[in-house]
Amino acid sequence: MKEFEKSTKLEGVSYDVRGPVLEEADRMSEEGINILKLNTGNPATFGFDAPNEIIRDLIMNVRNSEGYSDSRGIFSARKAIQQYCQLKNFPNVEIKDIFTGNGVSELITLSMQGLLDNGDEVLVPMPDYPLWTASVSLAGGTPVHYICDEQAEWYPDIEDMRKKITPRTKALVIINPNNPTGALYPEEVLKDIVRLAREHNLIVYSDEIYDRLVMDGLTHIPIATLAPDLLVVTFGGLSKSHRVAGFRCGWMILSGEKKHAKGYIEGLNMLASMRLCSNVLSQQIIQTALGGVQSVDQLLLPGGRIYEQREYVYQALNSIPGISAVKPKAAFYIFPKIDSQRFNIKDDEQFVLDFLHEHHILLVHGGGFNWKEPDHFRLVYLPKLDDLKMTMEKMAKFLSTYKQK
Repeated sequence: MKEFEKSTKLEGVSYDVRGPVLEEADRMSEEGINILKLNTGNPATFGFDAPNEIIRDLIMNVRNSEGYSDSRGIFSARKAIQQYCQLKNFPNVEIKDIFTGNGVSELITLSMQGLLDNGDEVLVPMPDYPLWTASVSLAGGTPVHYICDEQAEWYPDIEDMRKKITPRTKALVIINPNNPTGALYPEEVLKDIVRLAREHNLIVYSDEIYDRLVMDGLTHIPIATLAPDLLVVTFGGLSKSHRVAGFRCGWMILSGEKKHAKGYIEGLNMLASMRLCSNVLSQQIIQTALGGVQSVDQLLLPGGRIYEQREYVYQALNSIPGISAVKPKAAFYIFPKIDSQRFNIKDDEQFVLDFLHEHHILLVHGGGFNWKEPDHFRLVYLPKLDDLKMTMEKMAKFLSTYKQK
C-alpha cells in the first residue's frame, strides 16, 4: 500500500488552482455550508446559458456522432476553424494543421508531450494558468517563469524573457487574453515577443481561449498573424465564449513555418491517434458556433452583464484599503494585489483559506498561478451583481481587522 501511495505522487507537478483550498470548500459544502465559488471560470455555474442554436445542433447530431472521427477531428469542424483562421489572417493553415480536443487543456498537455525531452525548458508567464507549468513538468521539461509586469498593464517583460533564454529553451508560452489578469496584449508587445522568438528560433505557444471576450472597443490580435516565418501553435475553443465549458470543445492550430517541425508534427499526430479522437458530439457544434451571431458580444458592451460586473468589481476592489487592482480588458478575471505588510501576509493560501472559513467565499491565491509573492489573489466576476456586492462588502469587513498570525 505504501508503494502505491508513493508511485501516485507526481514529482514536481502541482495544480493548486484545484488544490487544498478547494478541497476544504468541498468539505464545508458536504457539511451543508453554502459556498460562493469565485474560483471557477465556468459560465454555467453563474446562470450563463449556451446559445439556443448550439443546443439544437447538439440534439440534431446525436445519431451522427456515435462513432469515432478522424483523430484530428471531423472535417466540418476543422473546416470551420480553418475559415476562422482565414478571417483572422493566420498564415499557412491547412486542414491537416488543425486538431480538435477535449478542451484546450487536453491539447496543451498533448503539445508539451510531443515537444519536450527531459530537461528542455519552456518560458511560461508568471502569473500563468497553472496547467501550462504542470504540463511542461509532466512532459519532463522545466518551466521557466518570466515576469508579467503589473505596473505595465500586466504585459510580458521582454527583457526578463530574454534573460531567461538558455540553450535548452525550446519554446515560449503566452496567454492572451490573459488568465488570471484579464490583460490584452497590444500589437507592439506581440511584435517584441515575435522578434525574441525569431532571434532564438523558438516555437510560440499562444493560449487564446478568451479571444472573443474583449471589452472597451479593443481588438484581439492573434500572434500567429505577426509570425509567418515561425511555428506558432494557437489554442482556442468554445468553453467560455459560447458558455459550454462542460462540452470540452477546443482546438489547436499549427501555423507559419513548419518545414523544420516534421518530426514534431508526426508526434502530435501519433498522440492524437492514441486517444482515438476528441468528443465527436461536441465537434458538431463548432461550425454553427463560429459561423453564427456571436451572442457573447452583447454581454461585453456597456449595459451587458460581463461589462457591468467588471466595472463594479474593479471600482469596489480599489476602494478597499490595502487592495489595488489593474483593470482587466478581457475575459472575466481580475488579479488584485494585497498590501502584504499591512495585513502581515506571509502565506497567500492561508489568506484565502481564512476568508473561506470566515465568509464562505472561495477565491484562488496568487501562488496557485505560480506568482512569486504572497500578495495576490484571483477573483472571477461572473456571479450576478448582488453576489459580487456581497463579496466586496465581506472582503472590506474581513480586511478591516485581518492580521495573519
